[in-house]
Amino acid sequence: MISKIQFDNELQLIIQNAIREDVGDGDHSSLACIPPSAKGKAKLLVKEDGIIAGVAFAKMIFDYVDANLKMETFITDGNLVKYGDIVFQVSGSSQSILKAERLVLNSMQRMSAIATKTKSYVDLLKGTNTQILDTRKTTPGFRACEKWAVKIGGGENHRFALYDMVMLKDNHIDFAGGITLAIAKTKAYLKEKNLNLKIIVEARNLDEIKEILESDGIHRILIDNFNYADTKKAVDLIGTKCQTESSGNINEETIRNYAECGVNYISSGALTHSIYNMDLSLKAF
Repeated sequence: MISKIQFDNELQLIIQNAIREDVGDGDHSSLACIPPSAKGKAKLLVKEDGIIAGVAFAKMIFDYVDANLKMETFITDGNLVKYGDIVFQVSGSSQSILKAERLVLNSMQRMSAIATKTKSYVDLLKGTNTQILDTRKTTPGFRACEKWAVKIGGGENHRFALYDMVMLKDNHIDFAGGITLAIAKTKAYLKEKNLNLKIIVEARNLDEIKEILESDGIHRILIDNFNYADTKKAVDLIGTKCQTESSGNINEETIRNYAECGVNYISSGALTHSIYNMDLSLKAF
């Protein structure tokens, strides 16, 4: 996984690029009718029940736009909120508040939706030993925030990107000439480059599970698109030799059944690619 410094840098890049995209050479609507000296206050209103996420990120945005803005937080990330709740209030330059408004709302609405979805999956897994993972199926340019939201909702992060873990999926295996060859080439490459990266290998059937197990040094086997019976057989075959992960079209109706097969992890792209933003608003008062 990437370091905290790398992750924080990603967050700063998101803010910088979003402000560049949204503000450009100036917020002319505000500049035209609000004096630079004007002071104001705004509050973040919840208009839909769920898990709030992005409060700490909002603070980062306000600090970036104007270090003199003051934010008073009433509800922190990860808490259940209901319609009518006030999460925080921000005070200071009216122009600065308006400049930050859209990025704060866009970010928090999406992050809160992801945290809410993740929490619902986490609740479905209660009583099992299985954890929910996100994937790389994220919004381009916004991955760090979406993976942060998964953590806020009680889930765990998979690899951040292509560079922090090796994941040999079906296409890698087929292009490389088979599972054993793909693993051997990967180990040689990591040794040559002096890289200490974990290796995950995808299996499409039980025979591939058996072949993967013939190689040492595999961190996790991805049991992809298996039915319940074959997932249980795969888990029994793997035992404690490495970690196990189920994936492939797993939803609210099926996730518990896969967990009860005994896998360590279930990964779901739906946490980040199939959600509707939570309704929030930032209102002057």
